[in-house]
Amino acid sequence: MFKVLLLDLDGVLRVWDPDLTATVELAHGLPTGTLSVAAFAPHRLLPALTGDVDDQAWRDSVVEAVAADHGDAAQAAVHDWMGPTGTVDHEVLDIVRHARSQLRVVLFTNATSRLGDDLDRLGLTDEVDGVMSSAELGLTKPDPDVFSRTALQNGLMFSEIAFVDGSSENVATAEILGIRSHLYTNAGGLRAFVDAILSS
Repeated sequence: MFKVLLLDLDGVLRVWDPDLTATVELAHGLPTGTLSVAAFAPHRLLPALTGDVDDQAWRDSVVEAVAADHGDAAQAAVHDWMGPTGTVDHEVLDIVRHARSQLRVVLFTNATSRLGDDLDRLGLTDEVDGVMSSAELGLTKPDPDVFSRTALQNGLMFSEIAFVDGSSENVATAEILGIRSHLYTNAGGLRAFVDAILSS
């Protein structure tokens, strides 16, 4: 019997403007890819995702990296790029509400220490039953141990967990562990998966 639905946030319940990065880079005269290269460099991003540094420290490091090559444009560009919180996919939110009629829904996401503020701004804090963040767990998906820690903290066996994620690598890891999983591609597929879980 399933007790919890672990749900990824980004690309599932939260969506981002696909043109944001290009728009900000153009507005501040930065070459294409500048922001992503600086922010997502593993040596800079991973400590933020595992909670070794907080979100503000990560942002400051991104500003420093961009400023090293592009000067005064860095501060405003990083602010404009990292300021938004995305938007809620309300079709997915309706499915979450439906799922909560029979089981707990817990967000399970790789995120920095900013996550709580983002959920408040998005109005999602009370729409889920819990949040498991990589910054709090000290590990990121798809590390198998992050699933073990999440199960342990929620008092669950893997067989009691259903998992939805937008990453095929994350889903593959969960399936190897025996967690019933769904690779998110659209709301229709998610609804079918949730209906199957609720009726099992």
